[in-house]
Amino acid sequence: MESIWKPGSRRRREQPVVAVRPNGDAPSSGDVWPTSIPAVAQVLREGIDLAPGVTFLVGENGSGKSTVVEGIAVAYGLSPEGGSRQAMHSTRPTESPLSEWIRLQRGVGASRWGFFLRAETMHSFYTYLEENPSMSSPDIPFHEMSHGESFLAVLGSRFDEPGFYVLDEPEAALSFQSTLALMAVIQRIADDGGQVLCATHSPVLAALPDARIVEVGPWGLRESAWEDLELVQHWRSFLDAPPRYLRHLLG
Repeated sequence: MESIWKPGSRRRREQPVVAVRPNGDAPSSGDVWPTSIPAVAQVLREGIDLAPGVTFLVGENGSGKSTVVEGIAVAYGLSPEGGSRQAMHSTRPTESPLSEWIRLQRGVGASRWGFFLRAETMHSFYTYLEENPSMSSPDIPFHEMSHGESFLAVLGSRFDEPGFYVLDEPEAALSFQSTLALMAVIQRIADDGGQVLCATHSPVLAALPDARIVEVGPWGLRESAWEDLELVQHWRSFLDAPPRYLRHLLG
């Protein structure tokens, strides 16, 4: 089992989440969502080990990557609509029951801090912060910023200590340059001993050096090198010859 060892530290410290395992009463794969999703069915059958540092789940829309990271985030104690372990906001519950079917193997001596950032619910999270201001210091006026600016502000104000950070398609709000800024934040977290689990379909984000990449699709979950990802191959082909793709699309 791989551990984090930082010079000058007094003990070995594992990552916040070492592994995800199915509960004894977890259902098997079936025709009903979400057990009908191959990636979810594999987690319920085999579980998944999480490496220290950064793990990307990469796949198409509907592949199950967001369902998996959401289930793990909620099992860790994070709000399904985003935020830290203290966030209590809820609008319309849409999360799957996956978190009830799994258990987390937590690292020895690891930080309990965590944060779940998901693109589709950040607006309601900003409203929650606005309606529940901090008693110690005023919060950042996220609603007064552009979508991308507010995301970067969250990164600067919440991603500030080692812990377990779960991100669901964070690139949705970000430009190319802002995605590079996100990569720098993710790398800093990993260098400081934190752990990141991120669902994405960004070939830029997935190119982060030394990150573990798990490709999600009809096969379930499989480890992959960046250059072997179907996502990367499609982007390379499109950028090499856009008219070839557009001819088929526009007919």
